[in-house]
Amino acid sequence: MAEKIDVGLEFAYRFLHPKHTVLVSCIDNSGRANIITLAWSMPVSRKPPLVAVSIAPKRYSHRLIEETEEFVINVPTIEIVNETLYCGSVSGRSVDKFKKTGLTPAPAKIVKAPIIKECIAHLECKLHQKIPAGDHTIFVGRIVAAYANEGIFKETFDIKKVKMIYHLGGDEFTTTSEEIIKPQNMP
Repeated sequence: MAEKIDVGLEFAYRFLHPKHTVLVSCIDNSGRANIITLAWSMPVSRKPPLVAVSIAPKRYSHRLIEETEEFVINVPTIEIVNETLYCGSVSGRSVDKFKKTGLTPAPAKIVKAPIIKECIAHLECKLHQKIPAGDHTIFVGRIVAAYANEGIFKETFDIKKVKMIYHLGGDEFTTTSEEIIKPQNMP
């Protein structure tokens, strides 16, 4: 067995990577939309359906979600990995990320924040709870609408048809293989 070595605590969270990467869209009260790239998102409840995203208070999207109490989690694929990286690298305070990337805002079904048309799935969320957590805030959203492109999702994504983005750390990403592994139960 290999010897264990210490890793700097500033990189310890990357033991939990690769993480599924999402694009969160949000909007201010005047209707100006923004996108933030996040790898820190997760389901937290099935009944009621709740998801959480973790965002630093210094981020522009943090203020928008506090202001409007809603957001959309959009699932991008590797085909838009450059746009995904860009949306996580610049601030929406000074850049219209939709215009700069060519991503298309489209009306959501329930919330005011737009969906991102190029993404394959969308979770529309209304703010359920806000929890301070160190240098981030955990926004727990109640899912009010969930939908995906036809033909790619049936209880799980069809990974032969879609290649989601997973964040390794820094500016590095990976995607899925087509291999599906179904482990056998241990005796």
